[in-house]
Amino acid sequence: MTSRKLIDVTLDQTTVVRWSADVEHERRIAIFDLLEDNSFHLIKSADENYEGPYKLHLATIEGRLQFDVKNTEDQILMSFRLAMTPFRRIIREYFAICDSYYEAIKTASPSQIEAIDMGRRGLHNEGSTLLMERLEGKVDVDMQTARRLFTLVCVLHLKDGRGPR
Repeated sequence: MTSRKLIDVTLDQTTVVRWSADVEHERRIAIFDLLEDNSFHLIKSADENYEGPYKLHLATIEGRLQFDVKNTEDQILMSFRLAMTPFRRIIREYFAICDSYYEAIKTASPSQIEAIDMGRRGLHNEGSTLLMERLEGKVDVDMQTARRLFTLVCVLHLKDGRGPR
């Protein structure tokens, strides 16, 4: 169903000191790809008959991931928080392997770069699967949507554009 999708995604930038050019690029790509193709549907909503499309605002508040889901008229349909604790290890490892990847592309052989990239994609999939599990009972998303949302979760987890909070 085409209405069960996101048409707008924003990130809270008030807690961010600055994002590096690489992080800003990843954020833009994730949002662009997410808006181009996604599957997103609220399971519980303030308006039980509303089937989408949706607007999503993501933030981190008091160490939790805040989801504000709105209709096209900007009325809140559902607002909830997810604990970041289950994501911390994956995000920390993901940042470390991303740093290794960006260093490797400067000097490493293609096979070394490919091996690091496979590890990076594996961690990204692990984080995306965890996000889908944590959204269960609230929001129904497919794996591609979860992957792009996980990228945004990682971006929000950055304090200064370099590493985890």
